Amino acid sequence: MEQRSSFLLVIMLIWLQASSTLSGTFRPPSEVHLEKKREEYPSNNERLESPETDRVYPTRLEDGGHPPVPPFPTVKQYNAPEPTGEQQPPSSPQGNPNFTQGNPNAPQIPAATSIIPTTPPTVPSSSPVNSSRSLPLAPTSVPSNSFLAMEDQDVFQPLPPDPIPSNIQQRNDHPVPKLGIANTSDPVPTNKFFGSFFLGNQTSPVFTHPYSLVWGRGIGGIQTWGMSISQIDADLLAFGQPDPRLPGDPVSNYINPIGLKYIMLSAAEFGPSTVLNTDGLSAFSAQAILRSQPGSSQRITFPVVQGMGFVTGVYSSLEPIVQSGVGIQNLDIAGSPKPGIFKYRVMLEDGGTWLIYITPANGTDPHLRSESPSSLRGDSGFSGTIQVAKNPLDDTGEQLYDNSAGVYAVTGNVTGTVSGSTGNYSLSWEKAGINPESTPLLMFALPHHLESFDDDTRTCQTPLILRTTTKGNATAVTGESWTMVVPDLPINIGFAPWSPSMPNATALSPAAQQAIRDAASQELQQNMDAETNLDSIYFSGKALSKFATMIYTIRILLNDTQLTDPALQTLKSCFARFASNQQKWPLVYDTVWKGVVSSATYVTHDSGVDFGNTYYNDHHFHYGYFVHTAAIIGFLDPSWVAANRAYVNTLIRDAGNSVANDPLFPFSRTFDWFHGHSWAKGLFDSSDGKDQESTSEDALFAYALKMWGNISGDKSLEARGNLMLGILRRSLLNYFLLESDNVNQPPQFIGNKVTGILFENKVDHTTYFGTNLEYIQGIHMLPILPNSAYTRPNKFVTEEWNAIFAPNASTPADTVAGGWRGVLYSNLAIIDPVASYKFFTQPNFDYSWIDGGTSRVWLLAYAASLGGSS
Repeated sequence: MEQRSSFLLVIMLIWLQASSTLSGTFRPPSEVHLEKKREEYPSNNERLESPETDRVYPTRLEDGGHPPVPPFPTVKQYNAPEPTGEQQPPSSPQGNPNFTQGNPNAPQIPAATSIIPTTPPTVPSSSPVNSSRSLPLAPTSVPSNSFLAMEDQDVFQPLPPDPIPSNIQQRNDHPVPKLGIANTSDPVPTNKFFGSFFLGNQTSPVFTHPYSLVWGRGIGGIQTWGMSISQIDADLLAFGQPDPRLPGDPVSNYINPIGLKYIMLSAAEFGPSTVLNTDGLSAFSAQAILRSQPGSSQRITFPVVQGMGFVTGVYSSLEPIVQSGVGIQNLDIAGSPKPGIFKYRVMLEDGGTWLIYITPANGTDPHLRSESPSSLRGDSGFSGTIQVAKNPLDDTGEQLYDNSAGVYAVTGNVTGTVSGSTGNYSLSWEKAGINPESTPLLMFALPHHLESFDDDTRTCQTPLILRTTTKGNATAVTGESWTMVVPDLPINIGFAPWSPSMPNATALSPAAQQAIRDAASQELQQNMDAETNLDSIYFSGKALSKFATMIYTIRILLNDTQLTDPALQTLKSCFARFASNQQKWPLVYDTVWKGVVSSATYVTHDSGVDFGNTYYNDHHFHYGYFVHTAAIIGFLDPSWVAANRAYVNTLIRDAGNSVANDPLFPFSRTFDWFHGHSWAKGLFDSSDGKDQESTSEDALFAYALKMWGNISGDKSLEARGNLMLGILRRSLLNYFLLESDNVNQPPQFIGNKVTGILFENKVDHTTYFGTNLEYIQGIHMLPILPNSAYTRPNKFVTEEWNAIFAPNASTPADTVAGGWRGVLYSNLAIIDPVASYKFFTQPNFDYSWIDGGTSRVWLLAYAASLGGSS
């Protein structure tokens, strides 16, 4: 007990130091080195010095290529002069020796069967769903000829395997090298959890939930060249300063320490010549391989899989060393749970219990023995597996681990179908080890998985629970696959405004029609060509989507072709600039990592240009706006689809590919089917792992896939978009959008109502571009589209509004400056369309309140259609 208290006292000192710096935004970190006291080691009665352990709270907000720029232009200009000629890119790839020409002989794309509705989609009302989370129920039927009914529709059918469009040239000189990646030919999933293994100096953590892994590389007080393993309990969190702007003064952020080396799997042969390679990179797994020196057959292979129940090292001809930076208080030889498996129980100085299972390839006793207060050693020439796991459940936990010891997951897979308004998806794993046919796998599930488990999977849950870093508690589940059921998919949400209480939202009162026409008379005067021809694919895409939504509103909801026919032709011309790759920064196909990226960083050598697009940041945000625009154009002009299908599908294959065997793009670059949401960070090394800042733009990408799938006749793509939206609705409420009864984020944090930026290792209620509350909350609102009321349920929006933006709250919406005011009031339409409509129809409306990614035309129609105008 004294040792546990001493350990916690040391941690408390670190916590106090860290919390004093965690205010507003994170500040540059300072490493904290703590030296344990000298104490008697129980196994050999010698007084040895326990190792020094590094525990670091990295308090700096790593920008990861995100510049301090708001997500929309703040200056609006109307009646701007038309451009006199086509603007040319500031630099041309022609003549660059690192460019190789794309395939000029690409085959013609076959036309798909059109399922374009000839009338705007309408959706009937439905009964509210019984749910503790107050999730809105999607409508259950639509008129014929709108959305095709689906039965057992596979959501992972491949898109047409067309070559990259020939106007997108190739580059083989990406600024980020493929460090230590064994397979150099397959596409690399750039935005996945294991990126730290091949980025930077390869020593940032990899988070599998509930464990994290770090290559030691000889760094720190206790030097190891092996793999460090951590699992952080809640009492080690560091919290930022309270934010008095919010009810209850919630803390502004929290962070898990890094550098706590609970258990380290290493070998006596490892040292300064040791190298880390990766292989088998997939959406759910990777192999991290430590070799004693480059090319050596002496190695430890770590199959690293999301949710893995054990951390497993597969040894080849090495003398194993098991270390602990926390210090080993006691080592017990715990017998053999199965033939050929040797078990050890280790109590660390913090009071935690870890289990070690050793399965020698030759079946002989590995003779794991104490060497020092921080180190255990086995026999030389060892080949086999060493597995470690933390056990918080005494005998019950041991029995569960014993039952699955000897096997481990090596890779994962996802399958999914949609039938009617219900989706099913399954996560399954391939396993290896001793007697894999008869030994059940043990994996950890996240909270949103548990909520979705079907009856059979639910019976496999166990009482074994370990905390994750930012996703609440993980629950151990036995078996090789889980099946999740996602009801109430938004299969019939179309382009028209939608809410669970007003699903048939196409009727507009005469007053609303007139208000929209008045707004259109101004907004259609905007210079569409100039607003969409920017030096940012993100801002250009937002503008295209804005104009597309505006044209849809006028053409369909007002039934006015005279106003929209010229505008639609201009929109097609503006989109064609990008489809022909003649924008200011053309896209290139990167043959190194394999994906379509902006050429901007190649020319400017600035990794943060366009929010890091060249480094694979934010592709679902950026390309989602283009896919959404294409869906609306195709809806209004079905003949347009065939000629633009290849370009749009290329963007989709880059950010959201449906198959793992595409030689040109990885599977599902951004959307993480284990976590249930996307990761925005690409090829930027980060001590806090991947992150995402805008849940609403994550939902935009899924919605855009759904709508382009419908318009282009791709049933699988449409179904996948619907399923992604259904999964997002659940995962966002578990982790990002914080209702008062949320149990997955710390109770002292949930008063922030949104996470702000959620990393794998910390959560910071801020943005990359500022700390105003309208920024932090608003980036999770925009753009307001028909899917918004589906993924942002009434209960959450009400709590957030009352806590922050109501007239008596700290930041009343009517005091917010610029386009953020319009963002807040358009979001208000989800719960109070009358107040929202009143805001957008007020006399002498100031157009600076409309951000550059939307229009007053659309927001008027949105609020009016949801009941804002009688």
